[in-house]
Amino acid sequence: MKKIIYISIGISFYNAERYLEDAICSVLAQTHPYWELILIDDGSTDRSLKIAKSYEEKDSRIRVLSDGKNKRLAARLNQFVVESKYGYIARMDADDLMSNNRLEKQLQVLENNSKIDLVTTGNLTISEDNELTGVRLGKNYQMSAAMILEGVTNLLHASLLARKSWCLRNAYNEDRVIAQDFELWLKAAKNNDLNYIVIEEPLYWYRVVENVTIAKLIKGYNTQIEVVNNYYNGIIPYSKKYKIITKFRLKKIIVKSLSRLDLLKLLLKRRSKSYEQKDLEYYNKNIVNIKKERV
Repeated sequence: MKKIIYISIGISFYNAERYLEDAICSVLAQTHPYWELILIDDGSTDRSLKIAKSYEEKDSRIRVLSDGKNKRLAARLNQFVVESKYGYIARMDADDLMSNNRLEKQLQVLENNSKIDLVTTGNLTISEDNELTGVRLGKNYQMSAAMILEGVTNLLHASLLARKSWCLRNAYNEDRVIAQDFELWLKAAKNNDLNYIVIEEPLYWYRVVENVTIAKLIKGYNTQIEVVNNYYNGIIPYSKKYKIITKFRLKKIIVKSLSRLDLLKLLLKRRSKSYEQKDLEYYNKNIVNIKKERV
């Protein structure tokens, strides 16, 4: 008899009425059916909460939490971990989608690798109208704390599936309003507690247009600079830290210049490769199943 394993999935949302329904439906379309979905409202003022509750009424695996406050993502992710019932923790953003077999494939990796605590995936990039725009397959290698300080990561935060025990040991810094994952990976690596695998398949679908803005980029670089200053000691020498911070400052200058010239889209294109016909066919096949789940 096949072993039944349950997963707790968390989606924090704030004014996501345009995309939230499809995000929920991509959970409902999973080939692995044993889960709970915790939808956490972060003080939305649009129809997001109403949409979430409509699915809670129709599926007993879904529960909605709402306190009317805007606490930001890091606090909500910590809340989700505490509220979760099961030993595996999955997350996704409210404006993204995922392939029908994402959870099944990630769970298999963790079940087959007892020394691994988390697994992430590659991703497709999609537009605001759910059109496929690119692909990033990801690379499966183990980052050290020194590598993370450089600001280049192979871990896709939103596609995380982790053991709950690891999440409890590695809580988010709730003072971070952006780049929470950068500090999370760095802190865990510094404590020799970052053991993971990257599935080199585009199992997560990231909505780039909504997530990359000049304001978020600048705030993200500023946060990374602060985190590097806070954590570099004992990992890299001061001279190396200075070079890394200089690199982040240069990135700020570049994105500001691109934004002034209305060329920020060039940065988005550079972050992913062009998709192939097989990627489009795979995407369209999964989208059909997601749309079937709409109430």
